[in-house]
Amino acid sequence: MDARKRFTQLVSLPEVVDLAEAALLIAAEANPELNVAAYLTRLDELGAAARRQLASRRSPDQCVAQLNHFLFIEQGFAGNRADYYDPRNSFLNDVLDRRTGIPITLSLVYMEVGQRAGLPIRGIGFPGHFLVKYAGEVNIIVDAFFGKILDEGQCRERFKAVLGPRVPFDRRHLEPATNKEILARILGNLKQVYLQKNDLPASLSCVERILLLTPDNAREVRDRGLIYQQLECFRAAAADLERFLQLAPDDPSAGTVRAELVALQRQAAQIH
Repeated sequence: MDARKRFTQLVSLPEVVDLAEAALLIAAEANPELNVAAYLTRLDELGAAARRQLASRRSPDQCVAQLNHFLFIEQGFAGNRADYYDPRNSFLNDVLDRRTGIPITLSLVYMEVGQRAGLPIRGIGFPGHFLVKYAGEVNIIVDAFFGKILDEGQCRERFKAVLGPRVPFDRRHLEPATNKEILARILGNLKQVYLQKNDLPASLSCVERILLLTPDNAREVRDRGLIYQQLECFRAAAADLERFLQLAPDDPSAGTVRAELVALQRQAAQIH
């Protein structure tokens, strides 16, 4: 089974999506030779090693401090500040091989290793910079990109830096993200990287998979239509832009989309 078919099957199941496998399948679409099972085993091995180190730790603070030491010091995982927009930063296998990535993929490693070690680690879809937290009898927030613990005050400061001082902080931004939300965010980051490189087919593949996760995501439907337009698939582009306007008629971009749609419908009508 190829990567897209397996990904589609996995995210269609009624139970919670296997996050690590699905993330590796995102990478496998770009690298069909990728051995997904081997990297799942790698995560199992890291989790087992972390569990051994945590055996003598009792409090949540001690457990998180030890997991941080294991991943960020002993294993050397760190944010890729030198080449943040390298597509490999979004591929879990490359992050495991190279020990570097972006906030969401390093958080993914942290979650998967921590959970395998027996800790209640969850991802947080924080604006601008994905985080993780120990979600147990106490909450401990960790920035896996910089390898440090954050308190709520620091989270509030980051929130203001991203959204501005006038937007009120909502503690719901510190609530756990679902696995599908995490996968959609990985694909969204990857889509932006490919768009910056003007790699339209690769961008399209990301949007298609986001829509497998969130079929009524109006902005992704719009973006797929605009990519189709650039690829001169005019009928498909018009269909997506029409659907976008049905899903989000009051979106700030709706006026521009309506104008594009008129032009697209003319172009589609000329194709026989």
